[in-house]
Amino acid sequence: MEIEIVQIAELKPGERSLLDMHSLLNVLNVLQGEAMLIGLHLADNAELLSETLAICDRVKASFSDQDLALEFARKVRVEEEAILSEIRLVCGRYPGKGDDAETLESLGNLRSVFHILEVRSQEVLARAREPGKWLDLPIEDMRADFLAVFAAIEKNSKGRYHIIYNLALQKPADYYVDFVIESTSGGTVAMPLIFKDVMRDLIANARKYTPPGGTINVGLHETAAELRFVVQDTGCGIPDDELGEVVNFGRRGSNVEHMRTMGGGFGLTKAFLVTKQFGGRLWIKSKVGVGTRITITIPRPEEG
Repeated sequence: MEIEIVQIAELKPGERSLLDMHSLLNVLNVLQGEAMLIGLHLADNAELLSETLAICDRVKASFSDQDLALEFARKVRVEEEAILSEIRLVCGRYPGKGDDAETLESLGNLRSVFHILEVRSQEVLARAREPGKWLDLPIEDMRADFLAVFAAIEKNSKGRYHIIYNLALQKPADYYVDFVIESTSGGTVAMPLIFKDVMRDLIANARKYTPPGGTINVGLHETAAELRFVVQDTGCGIPDDELGEVVNFGRRGSNVEHMRTMGGGFGLTKAFLVTKQFGGRLWIKSKVGVGTRITITIPRPEEG
């Protein structure tokens, strides 16, 4: 079944700011999870890095206030240094474990997380300065950016699955991803910067709700008239009578409520609102046990 989403429930105060900061929220959830794993490894105590966890909780709580959220984006490196200081101090208390292979791997993961956090903070600040601006982004840079996103998703799985791009190499626990970006204008694709968030969120959802061994197809195509984005998975799908509801803030399909996720359940909400902000349209096609397809079209702004 496929429907076009034309409206959603009105957002409460603070929820719009939280949506704007969704990409940072996701990274902080990953950071917090990695910190808990370090604590478990060092001392069988997920709360060992208490200051780091408190910083993450404080920052995430601030995302409901636009001004506080932007202040974090401007000072992200200050918070990172506070986190690294505690990690260095705590690791030094556990000789033999503070510098073993597992700890070093987690520290490497954290460095990747910090890099992503800094990049997305700059994107948030750029959007705040010019919220409606379209940018011409090099296709190869876009592709590299999203390959890095897939690599981070895989790394965070701690070996539970792999993400591959050649169907001939897929094993039972692998995700096969087909990812294509094309533009009739040549080597760049034009889009609002915030649309990169939408793409990341919907791709992450496709992975999250598709069991290992599944397929995720992603396509972005730009013409002089419109930007078209499609993400399709072979996951659990959405019940027919809930297709219009899962777009509402914090809502998920009843068939996935048992699944533990680090997300807040508002990736589709953000996708819809961004699409409408730029005069676009969004469709959801889904069948339980078969998969889901999200299609978004956004008209190009008129020249001049």
